[in-house]
Amino acid sequence: MAKKRKPPNIKGDPRTFDPDFKGPVVNRSCTDVLCFIIFILFIIGYIILGLIAWVHGDPRRVAYPTDSQGHFCGQKGTPNENKSILFYFNLFSCTSPSVMVNLQCPTTQICVSKCPEKFLTYVETQLLYKNDKTSWTYYSQFCKSPFPKSDRSLSQILMDDDCPAAIFPSKPFLQRCFPDFSTKNGTLTVGNKTMFEDGKGKTRNAGELRAAANRINKILDAKSLGMRLFEDYATTWYWILMGLIIAMLLSWIFLILLRFTAGFLFWVFMSGVVGVIGYGIWHCYKEYNNLRGRQNSHFTIYDIGIQTDISMYLQLRQTWFAFMIILCILEALVILTLIFLRNRIRISIALLKEGSKAIRYVPTTLIYPVLTFTFLSICICYWAVTAVYLATSGLPIYKIIAPAGQCKHENKTCDPEIFNTTEISKACPGAQCIFAFYGGKSVYHQYIPTLQIFNLFVFLWLINFVFALGQCTLAGAFASYYWASKKPEDIPPYPLFTAFGRAIRYHTGSLAFGSLILALIQMFRIVLEYLDKRLKESQNNISKFLQCCLKCCFWCLEKAVKFLNRNAYVMIAIYGKNFCRSARDAFNLLIRNVLKCPGLFTLHRKTPNTYRRTIFKLLLGTFADSRYWILPSCTWVLQRLCNVY
Repeated sequence: MAKKRKPPNIKGDPRTFDPDFKGPVVNRSCTDVLCFIIFILFIIGYIILGLIAWVHGDPRRVAYPTDSQGHFCGQKGTPNENKSILFYFNLFSCTSPSVMVNLQCPTTQICVSKCPEKFLTYVETQLLYKNDKTSWTYYSQFCKSPFPKSDRSLSQILMDDDCPAAIFPSKPFLQRCFPDFSTKNGTLTVGNKTMFEDGKGKTRNAGELRAAANRINKILDAKSLGMRLFEDYATTWYWILMGLIIAMLLSWIFLILLRFTAGFLFWVFMSGVVGVIGYGIWHCYKEYNNLRGRQNSHFTIYDIGIQTDISMYLQLRQTWFAFMIILCILEALVILTLIFLRNRIRISIALLKEGSKAIRYVPTTLIYPVLTFTFLSICICYWAVTAVYLATSGLPIYKIIAPAGQCKHENKTCDPEIFNTTEISKACPGAQCIFAFYGGKSVYHQYIPTLQIFNLFVFLWLINFVFALGQCTLAGAFASYYWASKKPEDIPPYPLFTAFGRAIRYHTGSLAFGSLILALIQMFRIVLEYLDKRLKESQNNISKFLQCCLKCCFWCLEKAVKFLNRNAYVMIAIYGKNFCRSARDAFNLLIRNVLKCPGLFTLHRKTPNTYRRTIFKLLLGTFADSRYWILPSCTWVLQRLCNVY
């Protein structure tokens, strides 16, 4: 009679103990070759993209402000060499709704050497010209080109767009002239004035000018955030480097001393938690007792209903009594957990100490995070430089922008040299032909937005691959230490470099596979954030709720995939299987030890007394499932050093 077949275990079958297993498998083959080929093709395409962007791009277009004619302000060797500041003719036009759509203020912009320092209108210069020519001399420096005298009418000046209708006291900010705002007795002022003439017969206040300036600030945030970050790093790089070195040294000291301080730190932390909750209980009782006899303090939460003022609930005794009950329950749960899990807590502390001991035997692991930091720096720099060169590729493109936003020709390309002579300027009074961006009509220029998306995606893929390589390398190095019977005699020479070579030679495809999944999730989250910012003002409550749900779900998915990938890389480092099989084995291992996963994933099964001769034997045990927890633990300990960066 045939023997009844045992149904497969949904949690996977645990590995049997093999006394001859000596650590990471040596005889292994390449895994996930198809993903490796795709990964290499993407990297080659990424390099080609960088070279093409390097040929067509010009980073000076980001470093210098650009006037309405597409000329750089402050660039050496040009007529604007001594004019490094951008001046807006009519800031009030920047309140147009088209500003945030086109990322451009619909007014003439010129390069000037300094910002205006006083109020002055074009009409005033005409009235004062006979008696005081210095006013016109001062005013004319903010025109497109200096005039010998102000003998032209205001309407002619505005039609030809040669001079601003008025100037206001301003200060340079981000190489642009912004109104000199100040607060006087709680009132917003510009040059000590709250009301002023705009040069067109209207009286304006400082609040209107502030609204226009805020619009430009949003444009600058959208257009020059990367440049400002680059400038910050360029001026503070030595402080950042010093901070990294100090953080690295402190991390090394912490890791080395962890074997002596792990228990002390844990119990100090838990004592602090118990003490804080205890203080909360005492404070709630004190407030509850102080409210006794006060008017209306005996009311219940049901009596006052739903209130927007939270302080009303804090005036009720019932509220503080409820808080006290909740904190008492929480305090009891924490204390009971510490009592019943005291043995597992000891094992966790011992495992942390063992991780610190492993670092002592494999000291090169302290240097590896520096290599990870170097790889990350290269990826970030390459992505940033490529993005800048892509954004500045092509020729200046000019578009029609109307202050009222009602011109049918708006957003169409134009030629600033002949725009005032065309029918468009007559059909759309007040419309301007203003520099918008750099581009072209070639296939390359038409697909620059797509290339930017490709640049971002490959960047995310490479960043996740660097982290995956580090996790797999450290896991392989600590696995060599873990399975060595006699330490340090049985530890193979150069375990870190051997593990790094194995990961690169055999498992680049598997690491690329895992990092690709994470990159896709992160890319989708970035798209959600982008849509949220672009559609923020037009969303209703239902769409906002759905978007928040999507953000939350994908955030949780990213954390879950990172958690699973980290354990899959440990399996890859040990057994050399492909990503899917390693992820399945890691998942089954986690499911079989689901109650032992919280914390550092280091809680251990009870083991027979015969294997408790030393702490390390206690950590190993006799069941193969238990022995893998040292690897994520040691990897986690070293990964903390990476996270400091």
